[in-house]
Amino acid sequence: METTKQDSLAIAEKLQQLYFKGLYEGDINLLKELFNPGTLLFGDVNGQPYAKTLEEYLEGVASRVSPKDSGTDFKGIIISIEVINTIAMAKVNVKMYTFNYYDLLTFHRLNNQWVIVNKAFTNVTE
Repeated sequence: METTKQDSLAIAEKLQQLYFKGLYEGDINLLKELFNPGTLLFGDVNGQPYAKTLEEYLEGVASRVSPKDSGTDFKGIIISIEVINTIAMAKVNVKMYTFNYYDLLTFHRLNNQWVIVNKAFTNVTE
């Protein structure tokens, strides 16, 4: 069980330092550090289907004005992390611009590093 606690803490740190910070600052290098190159992203934005490769997703992040530069509020919250052996699932809430995203992030420990291998998300109106 100690390994699971350590793994959960390691994933939480990556979410804070790479995922949330990368989204807030629009820093695709931070996001590239966290995402496995073959990651696929699926979801919906305001009811519209969304499906992209990691490369397409990062191009979108790079081309938009970041929440930091736009001066808009940003909040990233870790709701839960569940670790089973070398896989994990993190549920997070990201509020940025006018969006209230819920992300389900699948992690895999590769080369002793936790990386995101899949992202599914939806925008929820409050």
